[in-house]
Amino acid sequence: MDLVNQLVETLGITEEQARGGTGLIMRVAKQRLNHGDFNQVANTIPGLNNMIKIAPEITGTEKALRTATSTTGTAANLITEIGNGFTELGMDTGMVTKFVPVVLTYVQSTGGNTTRSILEKVLK
Repeated sequence: MDLVNQLVETLGITEEQARGGTGLIMRVAKQRLNHGDFNQVANTIPGLNNMIKIAPEITGTEKALRTATSTTGTAANLITEIGNGFTELGMDTGMVTKFVPVVLTYVQSTGGNTTRSILEKVLK
C-alpha cells in the first residue's frame, strides 16, 4: 500500500489532505537535509516531488520562525512551520504529529532503518 492510502486509512483524511500534508512535511525535510540525504528519503516515496509542489506555501511568519529555530527540528517547530498549511488543507494543526509517525513507518518499510533515521532526525 502506498503512503497516501496509508494516511487516508489510518487518519481518516482525504487523498488531497494526505498528499498536501506529506508535501508540507517533506518540504521542511528538504530544507533541513543535505541534498544526498533528501534524495535517499525522496526515493522511498513515489510522487513526492508532485506532493511538494501541490502543498500549500509556507507563510512569511512561518518562514521567519523557521529561520529563528534550529535545523535539527522538533515536533513543536514542525507544527509552527507548517501548521497553517494543514489548516488550509482542512486539518487541525495537531494532525502534523499524527502524520509524522505514519510517514516515518512508510519510509522505513520502503527504505530501511537508515533512511528512516535520516528523516526522523529532522522531524522529531
